[in-house]
Amino acid sequence: MSDDKNNGMSRRDALKLLGAVPLTGALHWTPEAISRATHVLQQDDAEAPKVRPKFFTAHEDATVRILVDLIIPRDERSGSATDARVPEFMDYMLGEASEMNRVEMRGGLAWLDTECRTRFNADFVKCTDAQRRQLLDDISWPEKARPELSHGVAFFNSFRDFTASGFFSSQMGWKDVRYIGNVFNPNWNGCPTEVLHQLGVSYDS
Repeated sequence: MSDDKNNGMSRRDALKLLGAVPLTGALHWTPEAISRATHVLQQDDAEAPKVRPKFFTAHEDATVRILVDLIIPRDERSGSATDARVPEFMDYMLGEASEMNRVEMRGGLAWLDTECRTRFNADFVKCTDAQRRQLLDDISWPEKARPELSHGVAFFNSFRDFTASGFFSSQMGWKDVRYIGNVFNPNWNGCPTEVLHQLGVSYDS
């Protein structure tokens, strides 16, 4: 996970990921399901401290919270994945998910613990930050990963997509990318002249 100064997934990289992989590719979610989850979480924002996981066990929830913040950490531009309530987003989605999605998630989190116990004699949540990053470095890049880590590679890349989906569909994520949306702009003066020149077009043609 040695990427950018935060050693996490940069927002630029996350946007590239989302551009290359449709949101429906993140553990088989549909855009409608993602929109519904985002809407529900916005409605209960005031209740956030009281929300308890419905799908994740307490141990799984602790693992997820560490993992998502390693993928999208807090920076000078906006908060982290947990600040954007990505774990709650995931928990809601998995609560309505197919059995296959649940097995993939639960099995992947168990794989992380098993691999950490093999390497470091501790579950993922009890490992040091350096140990966690060492493991994630080994499974972050499919083309570089050792064959025996294929299950971990598949899980992590799917989980990373899921994290990005949750973050960039949240209010924090929208603000992070300066998304304006369908807002009336009374001061639109057209495309800048220098850009028109670069494109070789004009409003007169």
